[in-house]
Amino acid sequence: MFRRLRRFSSVQRHTIWDIALKPWVHMSPCQPCSTSSRSGVKSGVPYTSLHDAGAERSTGSLPSEADCVVIGGGVAGCSALYHLTKLGMKNVVLLESAKLTAGTTWHSAGLVWRLRPSDVSIELLAHTRDLLHDEENGLRVDCGEVDPGWIQNGGLFVANTKERLDEYKRLMTLGSYYGIESSVLSPKETKELYPLMNVDDVYGTLYSPGDGIVEPAGIAQAYNRAAVKHGAKVFEECGVFAIETKEGFQSSRQVSAVHTNLGVIRTNCVLNAAGGWAPSVGALAGVRVPLVVMKHAYVVTETVEGIRKCPNVRDHDLSLYLKLQGDGLSVGGYENNPLFVDKLAPDFNFGLYDLDWDVFSTHIEAAVHRVPCLQTTGIKSTVSGPESFTADHQPLMGESPEVRGFFLSCGYNSSGIMLSGGCGKQIAEWIVHGRPSLDMLAFDIRRFAPSYVGNADWCRERSHEAYAKNYSIVFPNDEPMAGRNIRKDPLHQELLEAGCVYQERHGWERPGWFMSSAEKEKGLPEVLPYDYYGSYDNHSTHENYIYKSAVEQDYSFRLPKCFDTIVDECRACRSTGALFNMSYFGKFLLTGKDAQQAADWLFSNNVGQDGKVTYTCMLNKNGGTESDLTVARVPQALMNVKGFSQAGGADDGEATPLYVACGGAVATYVQYHIQRTLQDKRFDAELIDISSQFGLLSLQGPISKEVLQLCTETDLSTADTTQYGKQFPLEINGERVWAMRMSYVGEFGYEFHVPMESLVAVYRSLMSAGQRLGLRNAGYRAIDFLSAEKGYHHWHSDLRTTDTPLEAGLGFLCSKTKDYCGSDVVQQQRQNGVSRRRICLVSDKESGVPLFGNEAIVCDGKVVSYVRRAGYSCSSDQWLAFGYIETEPGVKLTDKVLAGRKYEIEQMGIRTPASASLKSPFV
Repeated sequence: MFRRLRRFSSVQRHTIWDIALKPWVHMSPCQPCSTSSRSGVKSGVPYTSLHDAGAERSTGSLPSEADCVVIGGGVAGCSALYHLTKLGMKNVVLLESAKLTAGTTWHSAGLVWRLRPSDVSIELLAHTRDLLHDEENGLRVDCGEVDPGWIQNGGLFVANTKERLDEYKRLMTLGSYYGIESSVLSPKETKELYPLMNVDDVYGTLYSPGDGIVEPAGIAQAYNRAAVKHGAKVFEECGVFAIETKEGFQSSRQVSAVHTNLGVIRTNCVLNAAGGWAPSVGALAGVRVPLVVMKHAYVVTETVEGIRKCPNVRDHDLSLYLKLQGDGLSVGGYENNPLFVDKLAPDFNFGLYDLDWDVFSTHIEAAVHRVPCLQTTGIKSTVSGPESFTADHQPLMGESPEVRGFFLSCGYNSSGIMLSGGCGKQIAEWIVHGRPSLDMLAFDIRRFAPSYVGNADWCRERSHEAYAKNYSIVFPNDEPMAGRNIRKDPLHQELLEAGCVYQERHGWERPGWFMSSAEKEKGLPEVLPYDYYGSYDNHSTHENYIYKSAVEQDYSFRLPKCFDTIVDECRACRSTGALFNMSYFGKFLLTGKDAQQAADWLFSNNVGQDGKVTYTCMLNKNGGTESDLTVARVPQALMNVKGFSQAGGADDGEATPLYVACGGAVATYVQYHIQRTLQDKRFDAELIDISSQFGLLSLQGPISKEVLQLCTETDLSTADTTQYGKQFPLEINGERVWAMRMSYVGEFGYEFHVPMESLVAVYRSLMSAGQRLGLRNAGYRAIDFLSAEKGYHHWHSDLRTTDTPLEAGLGFLCSKTKDYCGSDVVQQQRQNGVSRRRICLVSDKESGVPLFGNEAIVCDGKVVSYVRRAGYSCSSDQWLAFGYIETEPGVKLTDKVLAGRKYEIEQMGIRTPASASLKSPFV
């Protein structure tokens, strides 16, 4: 049963305002309705569907084998099919259990926006629009007479506050690098463009004339027609009831066949594009797909006089969108109390629910406020259908870490139409070439850790928050309230009592910054169970929620209130000392007969020397950087320590295992990249995850050596304990610790890798010895500033899978004496030079607004790039920005060449002078 909580009883014609004011009456539960509701308002989409129309499909029997089987005939599946054929894969099959577009696609709104607060998202959206807009090279060339229904009527973002307009200006700035035309309009100019709009409370708008709309069935059919033209096969009414897997190398599992009601297809590759049914399809192969289904709705109005030439509208502050729909409007948005669909019926095809007017009323009121003539406009139909949503409002893509050959393209969060072209292209490249051409980490299923990806409560909470905040301002340091306290280390409570304001990364609670003593007197910033923002009757809003108040002080495009606190932590690290808890790091043991051989192939630097810890890159076959990390051989003296002892090898003559440490936020990504490489290269080696067994403390600053000497009997005056890159075992007040002379903040210091059961004792020993010398706690916000000041790289901001080490200025991490993955590309770049380089720009604190990333880099008056990573120098009170610029043919980029050019950083329409260099001037 699909429960409808409240229903509106009305006469045959309704105005929006009637519905907004009408008292609600309780009704009994009812079955989903796809034609009309008993309220008198029709339920149905405002355009032609493929329910009865003839789609381009295959005849004859199912093939016995295929290079790839796409499951799901919505826009995601059809686009992937098309792009696979464009890459030359002809023996590819799409299976749809009902009719094409029968799931979410058929009732989608069909909006196509171009501006996003993410460079990768902008590129994905651009590819979709190019396919629709380009008559000579786009989709129309391949799809014949099928009309995708593209209409370019423009898009208008409405800001009701200065803060919102600042966000729009940031979008405009980033979009300028990609050639997206947009402009900020005054309320008066907005009224001239959209005469029907009430602009009395409008602060300003952002107009993007290249935005538009597309007919959902039209674009899906166009993808489908073009794919079939290139050799693909499409089978409707072909349900999948089993996905067969076989055991591969090192007990891995590999897709081997798809079982359907029409027969069996042997294949090594499956793409799950089943939308709201994707979790069920995943379960057939033992793959967990973390998405939930909610009812998402809009209403279609009758004729609105004067609307035809108006752009589509997004009023984020009112959580409202208005889409041109013929001579009327489609009205929708994102409410705080969406209705979950706990179980999406397998046969819910071309189905709609009766609209819950009680939930939807907030959008009615917002629409009438923004376009007052809607008060007397009738409603032609309602559309309330199932849509899939994810924990971070980003799609799920890439190869599953659980089964080889099982790919995903699902969970599109109501953006499936506009992302279809770009994401279809990227997933096709993933399947054919082994990786996408763009850096797709934000979409990659490996961004989630297996420890919580199957946690239904986490998925539901985070998906709700992402849905409810979809139209909220995207601030640089936003922290979720949902799905918290999943992974905590033993120091959690101790640091909380010290005033720690935590961040969530990859399920872990990690220190962000520490409150002052005065702030702590008001209470501790404890993260409380998710309250759903009080949106449901069974959840009340937390009162006096100190943590929420603390992080919301940081929500600004100006200097946040916690800025001075973070700078104080930085200055303490530079002048005396700071202790960082970095226990959320990913920690792995690479062990086995071929461990060293595997490491030589995996890592660009020479690793594995006794007594040394090595900073290195891990590259892909294109020379792009899959990660930067450290590798050290475990000392023999520590092999009986719990965690290390499980690796074996030390007692039977083998070398001790290699210890691999990486940033915790990308630990799953790194883990599965290494495991895939071990399997593909058939190395007799194993990667063991010990992240939860070892903590990591980092003692940094001028007093660090003195503090440590007070806690240990080990002589710290020798070269083996003071030289950078050395690693050695020691005891801190009786607790066994593995010390490494490493720093990510550019100070003399140590990293201590500690069994979790000893973490609190070691922390207390260090703090007790160091407090009288000026040692203080510090968090990751300070690390971000400190590392940027020294020019250190941060994977995945200014170092990505599309950046080579030489482009990033990390050539010193690439061995010249061995072959490793990507070494041929590195060698070629060494010989021929690189066409782009990472540069550092510095601007004065007082000369402009703060930098957060995604600002435009301007050279001699022209936008040439954008900021990948921004930071702050506490030593000079200046902002730093890192980005990549193209080099001119025959010109070697040097500091002298950079000095001869005029550089500026554009942020929210303001250009600030900046000096440029290849490295940070504060190294």
